Formats: sequence, structure tokens, C-alpha cells
Amino acid sequence: MSAGTYFDAGEQESTQSVAAEMQAKRLQDFLKGRRDHLDLSQEAVAERLEISARAYGNWERGRVKEWTDAKLYALAEALEMSEFQTARLFQYAAGRVPQPEVRTRLRRARSSTRESSAFLGDYTVMMDALALPTFVIDPAWDVKLANKGYRDLFRNVRYHPTAMPSQNFLRFGLFHPDAPSIFADHLKWQLAMLAQLSSSLEQHSDDNGLQAIRRDVYRHPALRDAYLTDMPNWVLGTGADLVHHEGAVRALRHPDPRLGLKGCRLVEETPRSLKSLGLMRLTLVLIDLDERIVPGSRGTHDHHAA
Repeated sequence: MSAGTYFDAGEQESTQSVAAEMQAKRLQDFLKGRRDHLDLSQEAVAERLEISARAYGNWERGRVKEWTDAKLYALAEALEMSEFQTARLFQYAAGRVPQPEVRTRLRRARSSTRESSAFLGDYTVMMDALALPTFVIDPAWDVKLANKGYRDLFRNVRYHPTAMPSQNFLRFGLFHPDAPSIFADHLKWQLAMLAQLSSSLEQHSDDNGLQAIRRDVYRHPALRDAYLTDMPNWVLGTGADLVHHEGAVRALRHPDPRLGLKGCRLVEETPRSLKSLGLMRLTLVLIDLDERIVPGSRGTHDHHAA
């Protein structure tokens, strides 16, 4: 390769670098000018975008890994841009023209999200009128809604960085040190929760939240052994998991002394409206322990039996 070739390659790389810097400066001036015209701070624009002020600062400087249509259209709306200004934004940021059909799809999706949020807000009010602990979860058992009865049940639980009952029901039962104080005969609860984890993973094998719970189970020797050995044997005997074995009654200790030790049956009662959002509603039905009937319990001495 000749010296001239090396020079040409270096010169081309330098030219591209200068062009990229000019494009970033043009974008920065354009966004800052629009922001100043609206008399908005970076923090105010960031709030409109629902991102951090630092993240917006990077957007304004063009430090974005990929300018997606969703980001660019959100930015255009946050800065109240006209169609002409939006077209300039796309050209400065991504070197291409806008795609109106994409914007239409994004607006429909946001509208649907707003409607869902409004519905869930109303549903929370309805749940708070129920006395029994009731909560709504997603496929990874993250708690999305919970009523006052649910919050009262766990009101004395100490803080835990990863296993709060307001965050994830399975994580609380499996990993929180306060779980045995509420879930009496904790081993039975844990075994049922491990079975539920396995059942949920069969249906949602790619769910990152469920995979993370399983990884944490494997890091805990006793839970790992129960998950790999005791739980499969238990499932073979009962054919049940935590949710769909609604005849199973487990002991629960309520912090309200007027309730105290109760029997608990976990019942799924998901309306179509929640199911369409990929959510499930569960209720902890509390009964007197002396009224409980546990099918198939006669003669069993297994400490993991449901």
C-alpha cells in the first residue's frame, strides 16, 4: 500500500469525524434554540420526556447510541415542534426523513397506555373496598396493584432490597427473613412457591424476572435442593402449584391480633379486562384453621405436604 493510500484513508477518517462533529453541533443548536424559545430548562424537557435531566443533556448533545423513531417523535412533542421542525430534527439527528405511519402507531400505543392506566387506577379504588388481601401481578409475579387489606397484612415487614411484598410476591415468600412470621409453616409455602415458579417458567420461559428468581434460588443451597428434588416429587403427588390448587389451605399469621393465626387459600379471580393486560388478580381468602379441609392430607407426614 502506498503512502498516498494511507494519507487518503486518514484524510477520509478525519473528514468523517469533522462531519459528525458538525452534525452534532447543528443538532445541539437546534434543540437548544427550540428549548430557549419555549423558555424551558433541560430539567423541564426531561420531565416531559420522563427521563433524567442528565439523560436529556446527552440527547441535546447528540450522545445517543441510536435515534429511534420513538425517541425522536417524543422529543418533537416535548419541544412542541411543527411538522417542518420535526423533519429537520430527523435530518439533524438521524440523517433521514420522518415516517408518519410510525408516529400514528406510537400515538395509538400511548393512548392505549393512558386508557390502561386510568382503568387500573379505578380498579385500585374498587379493590380497596374489599376486606380480604387482594393483589394484581404480572407473569413474573411483580405486584402491580394491591389493596389496603394486602398492605395491612405486610405492614410490619422490614425493608429488604429485593424481596418486599409490595414488589414481588414470590421473592418475598422465598427470600425475605420476615416471611416465616406471616407465612406460618413456612416450608409448605416455600415449596408451593417453588412449584409456582417452575409452572410460571414453563409458560414464560423468556421472562427475565422469573429467570432472575430461579438464579437466586440456585444460589441458596436449601432452596436449590428443594427446587430440584423435593418440589418435583411434591408436584407429582399433588399435581398442584400455588395458584391452581385452590383447595389447599396453608397457615397464615396476620399482624392484627383480632385475626391472628388463620387458614389461607389463594384464589385466582381475574376479570377479562385484567387478563387482556397480561395481569392476574389473586385474593388471600382467610378462614378459621379449624374449618380447613386439605384433600389428600390423611396419613401424610411429609413436612413439605400442601
